[in-house]
Amino acid sequence: MKVGRVGVVGAGTMGAGIAQIAALGGYETRLHDPIPAALDAGIERLRGALAKGASKGMWSEKDAETASAGTGAAASLADLRECDLVIEAAPEDLELKRDLFEALADACGPNTILATNTSSLPVTAIAALVPHPERVVGMHFFNPPALMKLVEVVATADSSEEALEATTEAGRRMGRTPIRAKDSPGFIANRLARPFTLESLRMLAEEVADVETIDRVCRLGGGFRMGPFELIDLIGVDVNLSVARSFYAQGGEPERWRPSQIQERLVAEGRLGRKSDHGFYDYGERNPSEPQGETLSPPIWGEKRFTSSKAGGGKRPTLGVGELAEIDPAAPEILPRLVAQIANEAAFALEEEVGSPADMDTAMRLGFNWPLGPLEFADLIGAGRAIALLEDLRARHGEAYGPAPLLRSAAERDLALRDAA
Repeated sequence: MKVGRVGVVGAGTMGAGIAQIAALGGYETRLHDPIPAALDAGIERLRGALAKGASKGMWSEKDAETASAGTGAAASLADLRECDLVIEAAPEDLELKRDLFEALADACGPNTILATNTSSLPVTAIAALVPHPERVVGMHFFNPPALMKLVEVVATADSSEEALEATTEAGRRMGRTPIRAKDSPGFIANRLARPFTLESLRMLAEEVADVETIDRVCRLGGGFRMGPFELIDLIGVDVNLSVARSFYAQGGEPERWRPSQIQERLVAEGRLGRKSDHGFYDYGERNPSEPQGETLSPPIWGEKRFTSSKAGGGKRPTLGVGELAEIDPAAPEILPRLVAQIANEAAFALEEEVGSPADMDTAMRLGFNWPLGPLEFADLIGAGRAIALLEDLRARHGEAYGPAPLLRSAAERDLALRDAA
């Protein structure tokens, strides 16, 4: 399978952004939306973004002009018939996507690759009504597509290797870094991001620290660009809660994925984050466009030291575990708990073969701007320390802290190696 022409269904912010990078990748691109006004607005948004990017030096004016000339509107699904790859960017509604894919299968040829940009729905379920399901894959871009360099290429049990390879190559031509993910809850990135917010919410509920302190500790001690509550407010408290509910249901209701009652309460009160001016923070006097605090590179876990080079050269300061208390007295409890749960979720994901170790680390660096990947965090804290902390928390707080068998095995192996030495 080779991709020469790309179709995108859904002309909203995400769909127009995907069409933009497809056109910049040299593909003849067709954008469709069932609402004519939305289609016109999407084409206008795409061409405006191309011109704006050229003015900022993100690409040349010639590239912008070529991409714009190679982009057109598709008034109907039938106008996508000649596309080799069609990417769906419709709202996150299973029945809507399933019906759309059935219609695309009728409109397009049997060799057209049909890709869904879903971030939370099972690709297999979306493909349920499609003849030749081997040509259906996931192609999950991150928002905004023009800036976020990651794309998850999601394989169902039916997806052919030819379709996956062609989709992966298309992602590369679009200037993204493709990783291969299994069709499972949240794929790779959204799944591995679960502990960052859920464990922070548990610590808030237990009054380990308040919202501001947890966010500040994560930035200054953990090197995260945003604290968990700043991130939830940015995403939308309601959106983040909806994702949490979906994970919990799809995963068979594991305790570690149980949604937080704190979020349930905030949503019921209409405190939805930045979009409502109230969430975990009050944005009436808080400028969300400004950084909320300094960030540092990752801390030193145990006796290991780690430094990080950033764009522009140079090394940023590092912190030692003993220095965490200088940020806040609660910091030595907050960060080890958070990283232990990150390591634990990574171990569960590895057991389930949702992706390769390298792809898991790449997913979090590029998809969520983490300073380290989850397996790099796991290496820094160490399996033995993570298990000891998880078992202590399990005894006090229950099965949300049950260790993954793979993490326990790693801890036992490390202990045996130390004893042998």
